[in-house]
Amino acid sequence: MFRAKRRTVVSVAAVAVALLIGALVVTLTQGSGQADVGYVLFPAGQRPAVHEFTATSLTGTPVRFASYRGKVVVVNFWGSWCDPCRREAPTLAVLSEQYRSRGVSFLGIDVGDTPANALAFTRGVGITYPSVNDASYTVTQDFSQAVPISSTPTTLVVDRTGHVAGYIFGPVTYSGLSTLIKDAVTG
Repeated sequence: MFRAKRRTVVSVAAVAVALLIGALVVTLTQGSGQADVGYVLFPAGQRPAVHEFTATSLTGTPVRFASYRGKVVVVNFWGSWCDPCRREAPTLAVLSEQYRSRGVSFLGIDVGDTPANALAFTRGVGITYPSVNDASYTVTQDFSQAVPISSTPTTLVVDRTGHVAGYIFGPVTYSGLSTLIKDAVTG
């Protein structure tokens, strides 16, 4: 009898947590104009640290995240198979060119994809910054230790010290990502 009550309490608690998470997502997305987009900003001093990794770019070059230390880095999790990723890609291409002269780097994390499909996609939309292939989601799991990466697209802005200044889950907008970048550059 005690076990049955315990299971009931655990089940009720799990449902309550799920409802709270759903309410948080709805709260974060209010006013963004899209129900599938949300923004999270971390105040300086309370930003989660990103784990270092080494992976292979779509062109076969090794990419070490440690080489970005000292720069603001926009990290975009995407896939060529992802429709919202296709919609946001031109915005990312424009912003990467605009912020390059300000020392901001962009890095794509291509998930669940083949390098050939991903490379064709980046060339087709004019993305010139590197992307690493993460078909096994290993890099994604490393980043998920700092912030939840549960779907594509998700975009993080990492400050010069290797901490996440903020992130956007869902497709980026020009103004939304610009705001996060500016915060990381000045903060």
